[in-house]
Amino acid sequence: MNKDFKIAIIGSGTMGNGIAHVSAQSGFQTTLVDLNDEQLNNAFSVISSNLDRQIKKNIISLVEKEQILNNITLTTDISDCKNIDLVIEAIPEKYDLKVSLFKELDSICKKETIFASNTSSISISDLGNQTNRPSNIIGMHFMNPVPIMKLVEVINTIHTSNDTTNQIIQLAKVMGKTPVQCNDYPGFVSNRILMPMINEAIFCLEQNVAEKEAIDEIMKLGMSHPMGPLQLADFIGLDVCLDIMEVLWIGFNDSKYRPCTLLKTMVSSGLLGKKSGRGFYKYD
Repeated sequence: MNKDFKIAIIGSGTMGNGIAHVSAQSGFQTTLVDLNDEQLNNAFSVISSNLDRQIKKNIISLVEKEQILNNITLTTDISDCKNIDLVIEAIPEKYDLKVSLFKELDSICKKETIFASNTSSISISDLGNQTNRPSNIIGMHFMNPVPIMKLVEVINTIHTSNDTTNQIIQLAKVMGKTPVQCNDYPGFVSNRILMPMINEAIFCLEQNVAEKEAIDEIMKLGMSHPMGPLQLADFIGLDVCLDIMEVLWIGFNDSKYRPCTLLKTMVSSGLLGKKSGRGFYKYD
């Protein structure tokens, strides 16, 4: 893929700055967009720290780090996306926010621009139908932490063109990722399987089937999972887990996707996991 291909990432949180990291490291001019300079500067600092870890592991050199950082432009002005070839949306998992963003981008960007969403579960078709370019809409679901995890779940809608899909697959490979295709259903494949497992682990805790440490240890030792489901939920963010479960519950209208009451209570109490300092476990 031509390195003149320009990429913008909207949202500089954990996923957004990770995507910007791999985009810039792959040689692409990368624009990172967010609401204020403080968020952008924090994201840039995280990227720099993660590049320092790669230097310590002899993955990159100091000179390469400087080049990667030079590939990143920070901006609070979404109109800077007007000449971008691919916009990757990585804002919070709220349908109305994403729809509003896609409509705004549709009025700003050139007609050839591809819009990709990093959503964990929201319908790509619904987002695409809010634009005048449904054939250029696709899901590009990276895994966390983005610089390390290889999978990119590529989600096609019935309207996504073959050219759009092929460009995203090629781009993911250039980024050192492994693209795997699926179709647009609630939760896609990854979270349709993962989140009900996490939700069931929370039910086990709520119903006093076992202590949290035991639940996680059983899944790690018995199922060879690198991280227990409750610890993983803390890492993902309990609010994100709840958002995804609600998308599954509404999307399929099936009680097996009903979010556990304990999960809802913890989120409403501000116990969101690692990012809030406390979830199922406490964090310094």
